[in-house]
Amino acid sequence: MSTKPTPTWNVLPHGPLEQLSENLWRVEGSLPRMSLKRVMTVARRDDGSLVIHNGIAMEEPVQRELEALGPLAVLIVPNKLHRLDAPAYKQRYPSLRVFAPSGGRREVEEKVPVDGVYEDFPQGEDVRLEMLHGVKEAEGAMLVRSKDGTTVVLNDAVFNMDRKRDVLGFLFTTLMGSAPGPRVSRLAKLALVKDAKALRADLERYAALPGLVRLIVSHEKLASGAEAAQALRLAATYL
Repeated sequence: MSTKPTPTWNVLPHGPLEQLSENLWRVEGSLPRMSLKRVMTVARRDDGSLVIHNGIAMEEPVQRELEALGPLAVLIVPNKLHRLDAPAYKQRYPSLRVFAPSGGRREVEEKVPVDGVYEDFPQGEDVRLEMLHGVKEAEGAMLVRSKDGTTVVLNDAVFNMDRKRDVLGFLFTTLMGSAPGPRVSRLAKLALVKDAKALRADLERYAALPGLVRLIVSHEKLASGAEAAQALRLAATYL
């Protein structure tokens, strides 16, 4: 059933709801006062329910498209910094179950109630959550099985974008070493990565997954086909 927007439903510019496979969609949206883009991933489970990874508040026609795909059941807040629209989603869809990495749960709960950590997620062959190693439980990965293969969804552990020219974008992408991608950024290595060898092993393991068809990251570019494994292997070289 469609719902009405809430007073907290603040929409920033965003792109369309792009279908990638029969059960997988992606939306690219803006961030306040930055040229940096963020990405929402939507996976439909075998029971028809939707898992929203890194939710983005969208214009009503596109939000209705999302609602038409199935009942919104789960919201994944992928780290403590990716909370921007989580409260709005929970307010608009009160039945949503919210999951966050254990290392960021306390900060996420400052904005929205959390029902569980990644280990509590109802795992299945269709969608599963895994914690990344070497990042002190701060982030994980979402793996989605589709008819065409497996998609790996990461958050800030890997960036894949071009350098920006605005002041904040230049600071973030050039001085902080977040672009050009794919790469593990200098900022991530300082703030997130505690065991580079362990995280590198995870990225290389994902690159070797049988049937890997795409890599989605929360900032910004999608890597499909053979480029998905190549992107993961290249990012691993920065560790």
